[in-house]
Amino acid sequence: MLTLTYALVEGAAGLLLGSLALLSDAGHMLTDVVGLGMALAAIQLAGQRRDPSHTYGLYRLEVLAALANAGLLFGVAAYVLYESARRFMQPVEVLGTPLLVIATIGLLINLVSFLLLRSGAKESLNVRGAFLEVFSDMLGSVGVIAAGVILLTTGWPYADPIIGAGIGLFILPRAWRLGRDALRILLEMAPPDVDVGVAERELAALPGVADVHDLHIWTLTSGMNMASGHLTVATAADVGPVLQQARALLAERFEVTHVTLQCEPADADLAECAVCATTGTRPSAARLP
Repeated sequence: MLTLTYALVEGAAGLLLGSLALLSDAGHMLTDVVGLGMALAAIQLAGQRRDPSHTYGLYRLEVLAALANAGLLFGVAAYVLYESARRFMQPVEVLGTPLLVIATIGLLINLVSFLLLRSGAKESLNVRGAFLEVFSDMLGSVGVIAAGVILLTTGWPYADPIIGAGIGLFILPRAWRLGRDALRILLEMAPPDVDVGVAERELAALPGVADVHDLHIWTLTSGMNMASGHLTVATAADVGPVLQQARALLAERFEVTHVTLQCEPADADLAECAVCATTGTRPSAARLP
């Protein structure tokens, strides 16, 4: 609520003062509020499964919210860069003192939000997105302060659009990374730190495993990596130890803790195999609430 209130105050001040740097910082703060609100709503709804057809619950809402947040950031950056180009051709006079005061207060508010979000940024894609936005907001506030100082000391009219354009360019790579990470999850690609080929080879090298096929590794939502696959085992192999070793390997080497594996005897038809095992510290694909 504090960030939302000050974003509105900063936006109003930017309009009154004609400061693009202040408007860009206010727009960025506003996307922080929207992003964090979507993140909280997604987290609240994620574990609910009111409809039996939602076999994975609503965990993907967090990812959709992160993608929407990335879109908002791209929109803010595009507007700021467009307005900066226009103001280079027609400079606008901006008062340095009120700009400096408002930006300093904004920096303090962003610092509080930064400290509150820092711990949760390691666990949630959405919170990490909000955390990155707040961090870039802090740097944006520093930039606005610099613009205020330049305007006070030199009166140079291009300081404001240059700082505004800098904030817009600073937003773009962060928006790209957040959107890219969300799209990776929605496309069910393997986590970026997991090499599926290596995982397949290491599973095939386990004692009692003759072959590995149909191995899939994907992320359901932040911190929930999942895998499914088929293991062909030797006729005399004990299926229990093979499954235990395979699950341990995926959990310890690749941080995949939600695993469904089907074991198939090497000398039997596919239709005759019959052992499945599912494990996970949070609800698995077969048992999500």
